[in-house]
Amino acid sequence: MTIKPLSDRVLIKMAEAEETTKSGIVLAGASKEKPQVAEVIAVGPGGLVDGKEVFMYVKAGDKVICSKYAGTEVKLDGEEYIIVRQGDILAVVE
Repeated sequence: MTIKPLSDRVLIKMAEAEETTKSGIVLAGASKEKPQVAEVIAVGPGGLVDGKEVFMYVKAGDKVICSKYAGTEVKLDGEEYIIVRQGDILAVVE
């Protein structure tokens, strides 16, 4: 089964949270900060959204930074994904 985003939606998979700090301290589960970098898995077609033409600037495979609490979390085949609007994506990491 696959997920195909509609309209200006983007399917992303968040990067794994850091398990250790740069100095080597192992973090407990509750201490891990939620990552903001994600990989784009699939992109909707864009088009007319709320009366305005929307062009999709991201593509599958891009690394992006998104708002911390944006989107809808979905689980498919044991994997966790988030569906966000393209407007919730703040930047593309190059």
